[in-house]
Amino acid sequence: MSTLHPASVPYRSISRSINTGFLFFLVGVFASPGGAGTNILVIGGMVAVGIALGVVYEIAYYKRFRYELTGDTFDVASGVLSRRDREVPLRRIQNVDVGQNVLQRALGIAAVDVETAGGGQTEVTLRYVGEDEARRLQRRLRRGEATDEAEGDAEDEDEELLFELQRNELAVLSVFTIDPGASLLGGILLSFASGFDPSTLIPIDVLESDLPGTGLIAIAWALLLFALAAWVLSAALTFSRYYGFRLTRVDDELHYERGLLQRYSGTIPLDKVQTLTIKESVPYRWVGYGSLAVETAGYAPGQSGSRGAESAVPIAARDRVFALARSLEPFGETDLETPPARARERYAVRYVAVLCLIMGVGYVLAATTAVVQDWYAFAVLLFAVPLAAHLKWRNRGYHTGDQYLTTRTGFWRRTTKVVPYYRVQSVIYHQTVFQRRRRLASVTADTASSASFFGRAATAYDVDAEDALELQRTVEARLQQRLQERKRQRTVGRWFEEVASEDDRDDPGVGRSSEDST
Repeated sequence: MSTLHPASVPYRSISRSINTGFLFFLVGVFASPGGAGTNILVIGGMVAVGIALGVVYEIAYYKRFRYELTGDTFDVASGVLSRRDREVPLRRIQNVDVGQNVLQRALGIAAVDVETAGGGQTEVTLRYVGEDEARRLQRRLRRGEATDEAEGDAEDEDEELLFELQRNELAVLSVFTIDPGASLLGGILLSFASGFDPSTLIPIDVLESDLPGTGLIAIAWALLLFALAAWVLSAALTFSRYYGFRLTRVDDELHYERGLLQRYSGTIPLDKVQTLTIKESVPYRWVGYGSLAVETAGYAPGQSGSRGAESAVPIAARDRVFALARSLEPFGETDLETPPARARERYAVRYVAVLCLIMGVGYVLAATTAVVQDWYAFAVLLFAVPLAAHLKWRNRGYHTGDQYLTTRTGFWRRTTKVVPYYRVQSVIYHQTVFQRRRRLASVTADTASSASFFGRAATAYDVDAEDALELQRTVEARLQQRLQERKRQRTVGRWFEEVASEDDRDDPGVGRSSEDST
């Protein structure tokens, strides 16, 4: 069986030593008996013990970690305090991801994450193997091959470049992408910039003056600083995450690479694709851009396990996005059917109800406290309700093609989902109390993608109730039809293979012609 790369010991020891050293630092602080000199000695000793334990643990981890690629399984044995032996069937492996940060690239090591179908988290993680070994494992695991003979064929495989992120596209993506984690980092950055004194960032003089509205100006200034810091950090994180993004196709798989400080490469097996998702946010639509994500069964590597989708195109011109999507699934042009007009009325009533609720809460606060005074200020938003309801209605719809169901929803972030019928697991017809009053219903095509677990499945919203029943029956019927067609194709394919093999046995000369010619 193989072992991890020796350089993984010092690399992992650094991280482990910091953690255990900090833990023992805290222990030393509480265990210190008092007196400055004694405190420093005890705390320093505890930190040294923590670092030593961290290094010893990582050496033991390296000694106990073994892995082996057999004919039909990937076997991993690990554990220091408790042993764990795993056998992952090669046929269940969904994705194999290789990641490297700057220091790992300098040491020549990489992390390998192996995902399986239906898994909610990484099945196997190798921290860390050599770069060449990582590529070798990635090739063999994704092909389900363990023999050395397969290595030569794998290295000779043709690679077709499908997409490469251009500089202007990366700039647009960085400017308009909002990373939620950047908000937290922005707050931390402002804290350091102010020396942990918020008053240095807020114009206290203006706040304390007697001019009307000065309090709101100071709050708006603080929010502007926070938004600016979060935006700058978000742009930097997005730039680093998608730097050098390229997507290639090898046989029936998509390969992607991306990242500046943290370099990722992974695979997307096309035969596991559940749904194509095309997103067009408002800023992107202004400049004619969009993005494409591919959802597979289980969740994709290199990302949060809750998202279940991997970017095939983070941003590109709309025509390029749809062209690549149709090269993966030839769904053709879609003429979406919008919901009936009474759905638009429903949206308007909903928005009015929300505004009335907000103003009602404001009125109660104004009547009982001195915090809120102008509770009726939100009334001006009532004038925007008709436009908001129309935009929401206009950007919803669905289309039932011969082989694909297409749904669309969202104005600020318009999302179009394309689902092959044979990937549908169940078709769900649902009505809320408010939909029943308007004779509306929604239909959801559920797939094996983990995105379905979080309410992001393809859904036709607010369809006429009778049309929704017909839509449900249509999707179910075409699901069965497509399954029968695929079964028939597999049966015919096996029949041709059996006939070909019988012909080869009946004609011994076949297959020896090259030898005979030499």
